[in-house]
Amino acid sequence: MNVETVAVKHETLVLEGCDGVGKSTLATRLACQHGFTITHSPRTPDHLDLVSRYRELLDKPGRLLLDRCFLSELVYGPLLRGRSRLTWTQAIDLAETVVSRNGVFLHLIAPPVVIQQRLLQRDGAAAGLDEISDLVTIYQRTFETLASYCPVETIDTTRLDLPSTG
Repeated sequence: MNVETVAVKHETLVLEGCDGVGKSTLATRLACQHGFTITHSPRTPDHLDLVSRYRELLDKPGRLLLDRCFLSELVYGPLLRGRSRLTWTQAIDLAETVVSRNGVFLHLIAPPVVIQQRLLQRDGAAAGLDEISDLVTIYQRTFETLASYCPVETIDTTRLDLPSTG
């Protein structure tokens, strides 16, 4: 299924994937074309409760597009802090809330070398290819698990006509 069809069929979209894969660029396009309200989810400070934060976001009315979400905690948490601040039980419960909003998870992918080039263009710096490859693998495993509980569409952003956010 292509991303435009997904956007028409669902009231809630959750865009996830490695930094530099094109989440924010695609989110802006989908919001303009399909009337979604974008919520970008930056890192949540350690003292805040992630589950409550995402429950509040998911309780908002209307078409909602999450540009990064609680799934990133399952990927980046262990890498950055040695542990995730969310359990899989909590993540699945939140995922079910997304589904109850007629939602879908979009797993955005691109080859590591493309991700690295995008990060270099956008930020002037990027992780090494090994680190990016590890992130791609961890996201793949995370989405394989998640797909047992809710709808997941994988979108290769190199096949989309996405302008650079530079």
